[in-house]
Amino acid sequence: MTELPTPIPAATLVLFRERAEGPPELLLVERAKAMVFAGGALVFPGGRIDPGDYVLAEAFGGDHADTAARIAAIRETLEEVGLPIGLTPVPDAATLATVRAALHAGTSFGDALAEHALSLDLAALIPFARWRPAHAHMRIFDTLFYLARLPADAPEAEVDATENVRLCWSGAQGVLDDADAGAVHIIFPTRRNLERLARFASFEDAAADAAQHEIRAVTPWVEQRDGTDHLCIPDDLGYPVTSEPMTSATRG
Repeated sequence: MTELPTPIPAATLVLFRERAEGPPELLLVERAKAMVFAGGALVFPGGRIDPGDYVLAEAFGGDHADTAARIAAIRETLEEVGLPIGLTPVPDAATLATVRAALHAGTSFGDALAEHALSLDLAALIPFARWRPAHAHMRIFDTLFYLARLPADAPEAEVDATENVRLCWSGAQGVLDDADAGAVHIIFPTRRNLERLARFASFEDAAADAAQHEIRAVTPWVEQRDGTDHLCIPDDLGYPVTSEPMTSATRG
């Protein structure tokens, strides 16, 4: 039996931008094609939980793992797209740029926040899902997904141009349609989450749905259905589509 790698703890942020008409837009970034994980795919901002995130989490108490994941989601979103989700007070553009540059230069998140008298509002993030694949891949991530609303006074998002090459705001169904047309590339977890998110007319609807479902690790498995191998997920976690033929499923 092939020994699977130890999952890497990670966190990601599903960021909602409300519109006067139509469904909310979500922020996605396109991974550079050279990236080992999900190269060339559209994904939500996020990344691994760093040791510094756990250190910073100690000051907050509560569930240490959840707190560190929230901190990582906030930090990664700032690093990748330059948005101050969960920062208080909301920094001006110059301060935000300075903090982001410091993070890119290797300064710890805690030190960067302290330098500018900023604190974290972890309650701005709503737990939504947890995905932990188990397949023969050189990297497996155990990822906590959070929802957040874009502040009304937030600056324009700007891609970091390192791990990611562009960003886009789009309704969930729009991304699915583009993927089906071959215009963009999405992996299996992103598709399943977009299908779930496409059902919501507002951030409040999504948050309410999240509260009604257990945050349990989704570990897809292969099962034969009607003579065809399908990649499957549980049917009790709020996902409207719970299987896809292996011939079309892209794991990452």
